[in-house]
Amino acid sequence: MSKNLEAKQAVINEVKEKIEKANSVILVDYKGINVADVTELRKKFRENGVEYKVYKNTMFKRAATELGIESLHEHLQGPVAVAFGYNDVIAPAKTINQFLKEHPKSTISSKAGLVEGKYMDASAVKALGDLPSREILLAMLVGGLQGTIRNLAYALNTIKEQKEVQQ
Repeated sequence: MSKNLEAKQAVINEVKEKIEKANSVILVDYKGINVADVTELRKKFRENGVEYKVYKNTMFKRAATELGIESLHEHLQGPVAVAFGYNDVIAPAKTINQFLKEHPKSTISSKAGLVEGKYMDASAVKALGDLPSREILLAMLVGGLQGTIRNLAYALNTIKEQKEVQQ
């Protein structure tokens, strides 16, 4: 095998490994963004535990094909970067949405993605990024449970008091 083919296969293997390891993979259209904004976006991705990388579309397509993921092929046209989320499933989408709120004139966008192996189109990725963080969702759940438990205790106490009055 020639050195060129070996180098290409190494890139394909790297992409496959990252896709398999990641909880979420988001394709990002980054055309029309300046260097300063890309640098800031990369910094935000790093802060949120997301790996952001640009691969040749053909290399990514081959890796995806070898993994049996053809759903992303149609989105691999033009300048496409990939955001890999390893710990937090919504971190890549949330980071992109946050960046777009801070830079409303920016032209980057989510094209599509895989979240826990399931295909998501651009609108689903955007909706995913609009979700509250895991910690906030857990706090909301605990708050809801506390209210329910408090109401149950109040109702039981009322029943107890009524039975005491009847006796």
